Order: sequence, then structure tokens, then C-alpha cells
Amino acid sequence: MISVLIADDHVMMRQGLRVLLEKHPSMQVVGETADGAEAIQMAKELKPDVVVMDVNMPDVNGIEATKKISKAAPDAKIVGLSMSPNKRLVTEMLKAGASGYVLKEYAVSELVTAIETIMDGEIYLCAKTTSVVVDDFVTGSVKPSTDSTDLNERQKDILKRLAEGQSSKQIAFEMSLSVKTVDAIRRKISKKLGIDSLAQLVKYAVREGLSSLDK
Repeated sequence: MISVLIADDHVMMRQGLRVLLEKHPSMQVVGETADGAEAIQMAKELKPDVVVMDVNMPDVNGIEATKKISKAAPDAKIVGLSMSPNKRLVTEMLKAGASGYVLKEYAVSELVTAIETIMDGEIYLCAKTTSVVVDDFVTGSVKPSTDSTDLNERQKDILKRLAEGQSSKQIAFEMSLSVKTVDAIRRKISKKLGIDSLAQLVKYAVREGLSSLDK
């Protein structure tokens, strides 16, 4: 059972998300709040698997709350929820520690998938936010510590597949490898490039021309 904490300052939105998630047999809403500071405290106490975090909240906003939750409850995965695909908001949420970003207009159709995806160790971005993430590398605003020529062909192939949204299980199946081997190679890629997060790996792969994210 995936435990979920909902943080959103709109009552109707919180109620709607609770109904949506609790219809899913593998999800349980363990708490909800309209306040970023309270979300941090509840994350510490309830230790949810996932926090659905409204980016724009009064007082302590979603970005600051995400930073603090990432440190205080590092096992919790965080999905940013917003009305806007604003570049600054998307990139700041990912830098703060979020594993996903979903626009509120797509919450009904995509939130469950987003939660399942990040629980599988992947990153989830709804379509309108993907281009925002890629743009940082296209414009060169993020510079990796090395280049793709330092990766061998198998590492490049796995990085490309990760960037295109494949899970470790999918990659293992298609490349006739074990999941443990794929995960080990992924760690080696991160170490070589000096990049820790999957979000940064995706951006790196696009900038290096290993993936266009067309799939």
C-alpha cells in the first residue's frame, strides 16, 4: 500500500485528490494539509511514501517545503502540483528534491501514474513540463562535469533508455540483463558524469544528443 500525504491550500482540490487516490486499491491517503510548514511536520511524523505538494502555497511554499522534507524525511517521494508549467517553478522543484511534476489540469488523468512511476524509482513529468526541463541543457545553463564520450556504448544505451522513460525492469528485459545489473550500470553512469538525480541524467542525455524525448 502506497501512503500519500496531500499538501494543497485549496480545500476542493485536496478533497478531489483524496477521492481520486483512495479509489485506487494500492493507495491510501494518510493525511492532508493546507500549509507548507505543517506538511513538513506531518511528513516527519507520518513518514508517507509520497507527498503530493502544491507548489504555490502561502507562508512556506511548496519549493521550500520540498527542500526541508527531502532532508527531514528522505525516503518520501515528492510530486509537485501546480497550475503553471513555469520554467522556474519546474526546475526549482526538481532541484529541491521532487521526483515528479504534474499540472493540476492533468491531475485526474495523470497523478496516479505519476505516483506509481516515482515509486518505481523513475521521474515523472507531464508533457507540458518536459520541454522546460530539457531547455536548461539545450541552452547550456547546466554543464555536466564530463561528456558522453566517457561512457561506453552499453552505458550510453541505458542512459538513452532512461531518458526516454523506460524503467530498470523494461531496460533489463529488452537488453537481456538483470535489474541489478541495470541499476549497477546506472550508478556507474551517475558516478562518471557527477550527476546524482534522474532528472539531471535526462537533461544531460538530451543535451548530448543521446535522446530527443520524442518517444
